[in-house]
Amino acid sequence: MALRFASLGSGSGGNGLVVESGATRVLLDCGFPLGETATRLARLGLAPGDLAAVVVTHEHSDHLGGVARFARRHALAVHLTRGTAASLPPDFPEALVRLVDPHAAFAVQDLLVDPFPVPHDAREPVQFAFSDGHRRLGVATDLGVSTPHVEEKLSGCDALVLECNHDAVLLESGRYPRMLKQRIAGRLGHLENGVAAGIVSRIDRSRLKHVVAAHLSQENNRPELAAAALAGALGCAASWIGIATQDEGFGWREA
Repeated sequence: MALRFASLGSGSGGNGLVVESGATRVLLDCGFPLGETATRLARLGLAPGDLAAVVVTHEHSDHLGGVARFARRHALAVHLTRGTAASLPPDFPEALVRLVDPHAAFAVQDLLVDPFPVPHDAREPVQFAFSDGHRRLGVATDLGVSTPHVEEKLSGCDALVLECNHDAVLLESGRYPRMLKQRIAGRLGHLENGVAAGIVSRIDRSRLKHVVAAHLSQENNRPELAAAALAGALGCAASWIGIATQDEGFGWREA
């Protein structure tokens, strides 16, 4: 069996990442409308019925916005923290809710899903690492700063999807209101390119075969800036760094 992963799209307009091991596929976040989610899955050769579950990082609409309708329509269990679950619609079927302990790994069929808390302006946000028992994928977006625990969870991964939300210079000189700039750059906001590169420089990179920059701001970042920052930390060519785009995400990669 191989552990592989692909993105439906990444950014403030909606997020979704599929992780697959054997016949088990989970959707990490769903920030797209019902039909759009199906269309983006089809681009990867998948139908909603191919999924085993939905796993959610936090309640912001670009991550949770499409979850309730999609999960209800396709009778999919939704794994999320108690704080995130508080934002589900009141009529969402309780039978589909699986509460996640932010410090306890759980299994979805052939996948081991390992949550970890992150600093972000949400009720009980987490990010996740996924494993098939041999290979490990780390995902970390929507956090303002790193922590030793985050870096421990991302160490020794075979593949990494890491937020590179903004470039400090572009954010500061851009048109966003001052309060929004402060929120984005704050410790509960989003990772700046250089901060993301710092994380990569500190973790165990000995097994890394894939690094993908994700959740790029279309207003305050450029793919080439994100790639250059991560490449500098890895000592590799910028062309080796993958980019998760808002419209296309990225195609299948095998960890």
